This record gives sequence, structure tokens and C-alpha cells, in this order.
Amino acid sequence: MGKEKNPRRVADNEAMAKLRMLRTSPQKLNLVAAMIRGKKVDKALTDLTFSQKRIAEDVRKCLQSAIANAENNHNLDVDELIVAEAYVGKNLVMKRGRPRARGRFGALRKPFSELTIKVRQIEEQA
Repeated sequence: MGKEKNPRRVADNEAMAKLRMLRTSPQKLNLVAAMIRGKKVDKALTDLTFSQKRIAEDVRKCLQSAIANAENNHNLDVDELIVAEAYVGKNLVMKRGRPRARGRFGALRKPFSELTIKVRQIEEQA
């Protein structure tokens, strides 16, 4: 007599992880997300590990979370996973400022982003 189960937001052969409140601009985060789109997960993890971008560490953690969700919650094979989608969204913007010359005020915007990664299991062709 309880509530009905929520329907899945992704397909049966997919898993997802979402990371919110990342302290970087969406434009910078999208550069790193574009680096892993469409790749196999082990290659994407390697690329993120050796990337020079500061935010690549957080993207790697989100990808590992999506892989863990696929393995533990949806019983998918980790060796056959690819990064199906990796997209970036805007979040809040902290507004700060600093005094400028002649009594003016220089606005500083400190943006936050969010990242969604979906991994999909594909059957390898033999």
C-alpha cells in the first residue's frame, strides 16, 4: 500500500551520475567533458587521470560514480561501457566585487556548474 516505484530516467542498458555545485565555469568544464564523450570508460579514465585541467579530477570521480552505479545498481558489464553522454549545465553564480578607481565598483562573477555523465553498455562485435 506504499508509493509506486519511480520510473527509470535512463534506459535498461544505461547508468547515470550527476555532480552539482562544481566551482568552475560551464565553458571550462565543457572542454573536459568533450574530451571523454563517446570513449570507452577505461580510456576516458586514463585521459582524465593525466589531464592538466584542474577540474578533470572531479570529472573523473563523477565518471567512476557512473561506472559504480552501472555495475552495482544495474548489473552492467564494466568492460563494455562507453561514455554515451557527458553534458554540462549552469548553476548559481556568486556575485563578488572589488573597489575600483574613482569610487566605482568592479563586479566579479564566480560561476558554478553541474555535470551529468551517462554510460551505456554496448555489445562488442566478435
